[in-house]
Amino acid sequence: MLPITGAVSYMLSLALQVSVVDLSEPEATVAARVREACLSSGFFYVVNHGISEALVTEVFEQNHAFFALPAEQKRYILADCNNRGYTPMAEETLDPANQREGDTKEGLYFGREVAPGSPEAHLPLHGPNQWPPEDLLPRYREVTEAYLAALLALSFRLLRALAIALDLAPEHFRPYFDPPSPFLRPLRYAARASAPEQGVFGAGAHSDYGMLTLLRTDDAPGLQVRPEPGGSWHPVAPRPGAFIVNLGDMLERWTNGLFRSTLHRVCTAGDRDRYSIAFFFDPAFSARVECLPTCCSDTRPAKFPPTTSGEYLLGRYAATHSGYDAGAKGGGGLPGGQ
Repeated sequence: MLPITGAVSYMLSLALQVSVVDLSEPEATVAARVREACLSSGFFYVVNHGISEALVTEVFEQNHAFFALPAEQKRYILADCNNRGYTPMAEETLDPANQREGDTKEGLYFGREVAPGSPEAHLPLHGPNQWPPEDLLPRYREVTEAYLAALLALSFRLLRALAIALDLAPEHFRPYFDPPSPFLRPLRYAARASAPEQGVFGAGAHSDYGMLTLLRTDDAPGLQVRPEPGGSWHPVAPRPGAFIVNLGDMLERWTNGLFRSTLHRVCTAGDRDRYSIAFFFDPAFSARVECLPTCCSDTRPAKFPPTTSGEYLLGRYAATHSGYDAGAKGGGGLPGGQ
């Protein structure tokens, strides 16, 4: 295999042909394009999504500023038992079987605000967010909360398209997301060349755990997808103004493997830092996930046993995060990096 630093232009020539879903088209057309993408690579671009580029630019600027802070100031909001806050470099190992060290990235986690006295506060991964101090980054929280709200609205639009794509009522999935379990994951990848043959990755190979992931990145390459088990890795290039969307394991389980949660990883070139912001849109913690009636039958029995969103997530986190205790409230770790 060519070293990453010498192979970037070659790999870009092998970039995966990813479908483009234009949300300005009629909903039936959108659903048909989503279905096509979900049956093939499990990845697609979303354009004309309604989120302003000014907001996207500002949220990236705020995260550039955060990651530029001294280490001791970033660690002031070190991720708590509900996994809100800062995760240091190499804290996560997404592909333990093939990595000799943790992912070469640092990040943050922000979820839905849950007050300490709320009825939900006893649940794992539920609690208040930890924010950078206002005297250091006075607009960080305001900008991030605006971005979270915009992504939630977009995700619910995509949820309708997924239901229609599966021959279900447009609002079929809505009760399973009352309330949703969203997590925003700003990331900085170090300016270090990945070396897959040596077990060094920006983010190790993994599938995402939940329903949908919406991703924005800077223009540094890195995201790679393997559409076929045992097949080749293909870059997914950033597309200006578009979100990259991919499916998670819970949607694959709901659809009995019809829609695909595709393996992906990040391999960095090493010439500069790479910044990305992933948004994980998952069902309510107690939502039951089992084969949809349109996706299984006597001749096509369910491949996966029923589970709940929370049960599945906690099991996956325990396998990839150092020191994670699925039996404790919270613990460390959420889906990883792109």
